[in-house]
Amino acid sequence: MYYQETYNRYYPVVCRQLTYILGSRAVAEEITQEAFVKLYCTPPQKYQNIGAWLSRVATNLAYNYLRSEKSRLRREGKINEHGLTMISSEETVLQNEEARIVRITLQSLPQRDRLCLLMKHSGFSYGEIAEAIQVKKSSVGTIIARAQAKFKKLYLERKGCELDVL
Repeated sequence: MYYQETYNRYYPVVCRQLTYILGSRAVAEEITQEAFVKLYCTPPQKYQNIGAWLSRVATNLAYNYLRSEKSRLRREGKINEHGLTMISSEETVLQNEEARIVRITLQSLPQRDRLCLLMKHSGFSYGEIAEAIQVKKSSVGTIIARAQAKFKKLYLERKGCELDVL
């Protein structure tokens, strides 16, 4: 019964977090399932903050997937210059480009900053974030603020925006 409650509570949160990372709801759902299989087969020793554990495991699985997918595409010679395929709508292309820039920017952040931002925007509490990154709860706000500032700076650089204007 406990496993089902955990699944019902954390599945939407973890899946949303992975959708941000991967840019694909279908792949995010698959990897979320994989994270829950890991929970079922090899649960953590401490059950105090299972949400943080799931988030960390799922994030690691997502980055492993991205690395292997990138390698597979490179081997198959299917990556074009911009990583985009022919899309019928200009708006869809712009949205995909925006999502790509966000993912690249997130990937360029240190792992702790990336995890904090993803967990914050996935609805985790400061306590759960503190446990996941192994810091005091009182430090989480400062860490998130600094991570957001780094993200903004890197994002605007990738977009070619002037930092002084904003």
